[in-house]
Amino acid sequence: MKSMKLFSGLLALMFFATAVSAQRDAELDDIITESSAPSEDLFLDDIVERTLVYESKVLPYESLREADIPWQKRIWRVIDTREKLNLHFQNEKEPFFNIIKDAAINGEITVFKGDDKNFSQPMFGSEVEKMLKRQDTIQVPDPETFDLVTTIRTLEIFASSIQTYRVKEVWYFNKEESVVKCRILGIAPIYQEFDPDSGVFLAEYPLFWVYYPQAREILARHKVFNANNDAAPLTWYDIFEQRQFSSFIWKQSNELDAHLSALGYEGVDLLMESEKIKAELFNFEHDLWSY
Repeated sequence: MKSMKLFSGLLALMFFATAVSAQRDAELDDIITESSAPSEDLFLDDIVERTLVYESKVLPYESLREADIPWQKRIWRVIDTREKLNLHFQNEKEPFFNIIKDAAINGEITVFKGDDKNFSQPMFGSEVEKMLKRQDTIQVPDPETFDLVTTIRTLEIFASSIQTYRVKEVWYFNKEESVVKCRILGIAPIYQEFDPDSGVFLAEYPLFWVYYPQAREILARHKVFNANNDAAPLTWYDIFEQRQFSSFIWKQSNELDAHLSALGYEGVDLLMESEKIKAELFNFEHDLWSY
């Protein structure tokens, strides 16, 4: 009797081991084949699947009335991506320029012409695409006959061509909360144009203006490396809302509607005037309180 029970137990154990082995082989056959890549669910490059960035929601702006804003000031800033604090703008995997360019071409956001100061002249995605990749007809001498030959040259603007961005923002005092706040209105990539033959600098100008209040949803879905915590990546929405970038003031609202360079400030003088305007904004809020 005991031998029968022992035999039955061994037989059941053999069947169980065979079933487990067959199941494991079937799973591997389904996941890893010669013609398919390993499943991301099994080979996860992390200890958990992280979806918080993609599931996060952008909070709507607070409701404001004209009567709540007794004071405001328009400021234009320049973000130089060559500065150490701004290196994330030139991320090799996903540069910031590619994010807003692709969103504009795909119609996910509305962009406005570079010389449009009031967000009143929108551009179609096809216009943006054509502007970033255009063809020019030029005359080039033939190396053998020295006769001028007409050729077509393609000029394309890449993310590496964009080294600075302009940010248009409004600083305002909300008397209901008794606090000075800042709200970004637009972001523009600045293109520096050089003569393709001589390399001489010709001009710099904004390619287009992104209306930031509309673009917040898009920017909140793209991650940015967080140097302090790999488990909590930032997004481009966080970068701008938390003002995690370095910049200098290029212009403030004035009666001539002129930027600081047009008013005679250059080099170090421009940076000093920029710091002076920053100090005035800080002192305005500070002077509202009595101690």
